[in-house]
Amino acid sequence: MNCIRTILIVFAGFTFLLFPLTIHAQTTEATTAESGVKYPQFQFRGLFQGRFLAAMTDNVDVLGVQHTTGEVTQTSFDIKRMRVGLTTKISPETEVVILVNLADFKSDTKGKVLENAYAKYTFNKYAALVGGQFRAPFGIEDQVSVDIIKSFDFSNQYYEFGKNGWTSFQIGASVLGSVDIGKVPANYAFTIVNGNGKNQEKDKDNGKQYFSRWVFGLSKKNNINLGLNGGTGRVSTQEVFAIGADITSNFKLADKLHLELQAEYKQGTNHNLYFSLPVEGRTASVADYQMRGFYFLPNLRYSIAYNRLSSIEVSCRYETFNSSYKINSNVRQTYTPMISLEFGKAYTGRIELGFTLDNYEKDIPDTSVYSSNLFLIQLQCRL
Repeated sequence: MNCIRTILIVFAGFTFLLFPLTIHAQTTEATTAESGVKYPQFQFRGLFQGRFLAAMTDNVDVLGVQHTTGEVTQTSFDIKRMRVGLTTKISPETEVVILVNLADFKSDTKGKVLENAYAKYTFNKYAALVGGQFRAPFGIEDQVSVDIIKSFDFSNQYYEFGKNGWTSFQIGASVLGSVDIGKVPANYAFTIVNGNGKNQEKDKDNGKQYFSRWVFGLSKKNNINLGLNGGTGRVSTQEVFAIGADITSNFKLADKLHLELQAEYKQGTNHNLYFSLPVEGRTASVADYQMRGFYFLPNLRYSIAYNRLSSIEVSCRYETFNSSYKINSNVRQTYTPMISLEFGKAYTGRIELGFTLDNYEKDIPDTSVYSSNLFLIQLQCRL
């Protein structure tokens, strides 16, 4: 019965959202034929991210794991990402996207390597349908690629909510578009996913996760946008949820000087943690295991345009995250100061230098749940 209910919900929801738009979509084929534009069109993309890591805390390795005995690797070169992507535009409305990360071959590839694998059909600016494996829209970080963010990597909350099916790459379908609410422009997305991550043979159960994201443009001058997220679902007969709010802005301080600000809060059920515990070691309700986090990321950008050097950026993200604040609470605070040199346009080349400073409320020996400091130099090239 749960399976039938899910099918009916998905069918009814997408039909309700898309049926009024199909009439408009049917008028575009003739225009395409008359324009003389040839399809398919191909766009190749690539990204290389290489790093040098140096652990600065005794008995903690470059992966953040503390060792009470044995040799500890405290310096290492690393290939973080080697992405290759292809976007194929089949028609003005239809595109197919594939993205792989070849750097994932350095370890167990289960649930890795293939990142994007989806098709998108755009009816008009008000609605588009996406299906396949894609980054589920549930926050700021799902809207931008990792190669143009203002820090070394995504936040801790992003990865933890990804493990719980709300962010990062998920398998499912989404309806998204733009509308005007009075004089306020807004972007929206309604999404349904399996919730068990990427590259999975099938869903782990019959439950699905449903969520929505809305972004409201509050100020065009300072590019102030307010984002609201909310979702619910069922995992192994247990009800789960997630909520979030975020705000971004960009203030022009001088002709070549900009201050960009990001802040984001999320809270939700940590069912990934709950089901990883033995039955005798957890409570009867998954609602007892909730995570929450907040980060603030200011970025000061100075445009130079001197030879190949385009800009210098200075940022410092502060984040607090608790993977289970109701039971066995252990707050993690992370500071990530960084200096970035941009070469070419749109981060074609980038050199980043800085630190990741992790502080746990309670350290656990011989695990990665241990306070530590890490120095990083990251080189990035993108196509």
